[in-house]
Amino acid sequence: MIEMLSDENNSFLSRREIICDFNGLGGKLKKLEAIEMVTKEFKLDGKIVIPIKLQNHTGQPKITGTFYVYDDEKLAKEHVNPIIFTRLDKAKNSGEDKKIGDAEPAKTDAEPAKTDAEPAKTDAEPAKTDAEPAKTDVPTDKSDTKTNEKGENN
Repeated sequence: MIEMLSDENNSFLSRREIICDFNGLGGKLKKLEAIEMVTKEFKLDGKIVIPIKLQNHTGQPKITGTFYVYDDEKLAKEHVNPIIFTRLDKAKNSGEDKKIGDAEPAKTDAEPAKTDAEPAKTDAEPAKTDAEPAKTDVPTDKSDTKTNEKGENN
């Protein structure tokens, strides 16, 4: 299911860079699932695996994934954009919330609570304005422009 495309050690950045294909999972694979699969396949327990890119291929049921594997979390946070870590944390938290939500369904009342108080009625009518907009007497001097038979200015 996982096909290795490249596996390189980047000694300059102290990380391992893995590029692999996930066959048959086009449009179905999530980042957390990809991390678990790569960790199990390449025996990376105890290491930090960061999914950098999961690319779908049009017309093919495969996904190409790029992963960085670090030994130290502090080093990973220095090298990788912090937005990636916040997105991973958000995905982990939403996954945990779904598991908790499935275990205990929320109780909802069939009827909403009724209140005895009615909204207050107001007897006041909106204020009416009798004032019309002010008209200005602007002289229109059309002697400067001449119009021909068709109504066009010359």
